[in-house]
Amino acid sequence: MDRRVAAPRRYRLIAMGVVVALAMAVALVRVWPRGVPVALADVEIAVAKTGPFRDVVVGRATAQPLQSVLLDATEDGRVEQVLVKDGARVEAGQLLVVLSSTQRAQELMARSAEAAQQTANLATFRAGLMQAQAQLRRELTQGQFELERVRRLHERNRELAATGFLSPSALEDSADKLAMTERLVAQARHDSREELATRQQSIEAMQRAVTDLDKRLAAMRAASEGLAVRAPVAGRVTGLTLQVGESVRASTRIARLDSLGRFKLDLRLDEFHLARVHEGLAAALTHDGRDHALHVARIDPLVKDGRFSVELAFDADPPALQVGQGLGVRLTLGHTQQALLLPDAGFYTDTGGAWAFVLDADGRHARRRPLQLGRRADGVVEVLGGLQPGELVVVSPYRAFAGASALDLN
Repeated sequence: MDRRVAAPRRYRLIAMGVVVALAMAVALVRVWPRGVPVALADVEIAVAKTGPFRDVVVGRATAQPLQSVLLDATEDGRVEQVLVKDGARVEAGQLLVVLSSTQRAQELMARSAEAAQQTANLATFRAGLMQAQAQLRRELTQGQFELERVRRLHERNRELAATGFLSPSALEDSADKLAMTERLVAQARHDSREELATRQQSIEAMQRAVTDLDKRLAAMRAASEGLAVRAPVAGRVTGLTLQVGESVRASTRIARLDSLGRFKLDLRLDEFHLARVHEGLAAALTHDGRDHALHVARIDPLVKDGRFSVELAFDADPPALQVGQGLGVRLTLGHTQQALLLPDAGFYTDTGGAWAFVLDADGRHARRRPLQLGRRADGVVEVLGGLQPGELVVVSPYRAFAGASALDLN
C-alpha cells in the first residue's frame, strides 16, 4: 500500500481512540462518586467516643414574677390623678389612679334622690300604720267597754225579770242588744286585723323596693369607687403609662402588680424534648456562686417556632432577681448512662440526625453515611447506630454542601 494513503488512515484511528478514551473517562466520572472540595479549616471535626450521657438539658430561662395581678378600668372615665410611678412598690389598698365620670356622677345623684324619696314614702306609710293601729285600738277599747256595759245591764235585767219587776219582752230586748253588741265587737276585731294586715303587706312591699333600690345604689357607689383604682395586693407596679386628662375606656389595662421577691422561671425548650418533660422534674440554677433547686411546675405544650415553654418553681426562697433577667438552667430528664456520643452541633439541625459525613481512614475524604441518633442533652447527642468509637465525623453545619455525597478535605 502506498504510504501516502496509509498515513491519513492511521491518524483517523488515533483520533477515534482518543474520542473513545474521553468518552470512557466521562462515563467513569459520572459513575464514580464526586467529592466536593472543602477546606479543612472551614469544617469542625469531632470523634465519636464513649462517655457518660448526662440526660440534662441546658437552657436560658427568664425570670418572671411568681404572681401578677392585672388592673383594668371597670368604668369609662377621665384620668384625674396618677399617684404612683411605673416600677414603684405599693402596699395593699394604696391609691394608684383616680378617674372621674360625669355620667356616673349624674346617675348616682339621680339614684340617691330616688332612694331618699322612697325612704321618705316608707316612713310615711309606717307612720300611717302606727296611726291606724292607735285608732283601731281606741275603737276596740270603746267597743269592748260598751259590750261590758250592755252585758252588766242584761245581767241586772235578768235578775229583775226573775223577781217579776221586768217584763219578758224587755228582757228579750236586753238579750238582743247584748248579742248585737257582741257581734259588733267581733266584727270590729276582724276588720282591724284585715286592715292592719293589708297595711303591713304594703309596707313590706315598699320595704323590699327600698332594699332593692339601696342595693342598686350601693352597686353604683361601688362602681364609682372603682374609679379610684387601688392596689388589691402589695407588689411592684408595672406598665402604668396613664397621663392626667387621658380618657379611659372600660376594660382598658391600667397596670400590673408583680409580687415582690417571689419569682418563677420561664424556660423555652426544643420541641424534641416535649414528650420527655413532665411536671415535677428537677432543675438547678447557679446564681452568684450558689446553687438553687427548682422543679417543673407547669408545661405549656403549645409549640411556637419549634419550641415550647416550661415554668420552673423554686424549691426554697429564690435569689434576688430582676424581672426579665436571663439565667442558665439545667433541667434533668433522666439518669446518667454510658453511651457513644457526638457533639450536638450544626450538622444535627441540617440533617435531623439522619446522616452525617464520616471521614475515611486517610482523613482526606468524608463520605455520607446514615446514622441512628437518640437523645440530645447537655451539648451531646446519643449515637445508637452507624458509627464506631473513634471514627471522625464532620459536625459543623452542612448548608453549603448538603447535596453532596462526599467531601474532599484539603
